[in-house]
Amino acid sequence: MTKPAFDFLAELRWRGLLYQRTAEDELDSHLATGPRVGYCGFDPTAPSLTHGNLVPLMLLAHWQRAGHRPLALVGGGTGLIGDPSGRDDERPLLGRDEVEANVQAQQRIFERVLDFDSGNPVAARRVNNLDWLGELRFLDVLRDVGKHFSVNAMVGRESVRARLEDRDQGISYTEFSYSILQAYDFLHLHRTEGCTLQLCGSDQFGNVVSGIDLIHRTLGQEADAYGVTAPLITRSDGKKFSKSSGTAVWLTADRTSPYAFYQYWLNVPDTDVVSFLKIYTLLPREEIEALAARQEAAPQERAGQRALAADVTDRLHGDDERRRVEAANEAVFGEGELRDVDADTLEQLTAELPISSHGTASLGAGVSLVDLLPETTLASSKREAREFLKNGAIWVNGKRAEAPFELGSGDLLHGRTVLLRRGKKRWHAAQWTP
Repeated sequence: MTKPAFDFLAELRWRGLLYQRTAEDELDSHLATGPRVGYCGFDPTAPSLTHGNLVPLMLLAHWQRAGHRPLALVGGGTGLIGDPSGRDDERPLLGRDEVEANVQAQQRIFERVLDFDSGNPVAARRVNNLDWLGELRFLDVLRDVGKHFSVNAMVGRESVRARLEDRDQGISYTEFSYSILQAYDFLHLHRTEGCTLQLCGSDQFGNVVSGIDLIHRTLGQEADAYGVTAPLITRSDGKKFSKSSGTAVWLTADRTSPYAFYQYWLNVPDTDVVSFLKIYTLLPREEIEALAARQEAAPQERAGQRALAADVTDRLHGDDERRRVEAANEAVFGEGELRDVDADTLEQLTAELPISSHGTASLGAGVSLVDLLPETTLASSKREAREFLKNGAIWVNGKRAEAPFELGSGDLLHGRTVLLRRGKKRWHAAQWTP
């Protein structure tokens, strides 16, 4: 046994990532030597994960940094059942092929956050619970696992009780059994991987306790089995992002573009930025405290938001993509040059703006901004367009436009787009096609 690189629980506590823990004294002693093995589970309900899943991913990242081995468990088996936690209704069942495709697609995210290099003595591993749950027989589960679970205790859980109280929805036996399968995951990993700790969000604490209880009932009270949960993270402005509402911030570029991803973190409220630096980045304590001091002294500089957006975007999308979106952001909101923004990043940028379509044939004779602006979201009439131009409130591709101003083919960025702005923040993308 070797001493961990740092105190894992103390690190979580300082970062605001520690909500609940089991067997406090025993867990402290257990983690004082190592390395230990811990796991966190992820549902393959989509081919990507959201920024809500980034919290448990960060738990695993800190676990590995502390000198312990992380297991990223993907629910190829439990994903066929569905977790009732946080749901007001029955989760639609996914097909086996869809679940398997999602399992494979999510691996790219784990590789961004965790170190899977076999040369690392605590290299991360991905495990799929379909590998063992798929081999179980129903009668064996009832005899060897189900007998250890009290229906009274299962009914008392918030995720189950709330559904039982709703007579229109209720809960199926399928979802009711989910906690048994998750508990069995912990038992299986304890037996096969020497896994002694489950990490997860606070909404899963009941399932964690069930897993610990199953281990103790099956292997004896002396078996090491513990749980640590992170709190539910919310923004102070009340904004929520979820898959069900269609407003999730996804962790892969095919679902949320790197530019939109960067903008989300850049627009975190001042009241949240320091706590988000602690939760979502791996920046050291000294650097975060220095950023906190700068943020308090000059919040208008947004040093904390810039550091947060850069760090998280760099980790999930890579430094090349991060540099491109930083350059695009500087061109849009700073002193950069929009013509230097590459075509892919420009497309990401325009996807976040109101868009209008126009024919390139009209560009030969030139298109007056007085005529164009009423076709956009920036002016309601030609009279209003003239007034905005007269007052110097209209910008074309980052340059102030003065009347009379006519667009030509030379104004198209990458042969297709003109970015228009009214005032400081109102943008519109005019796109031109044959």
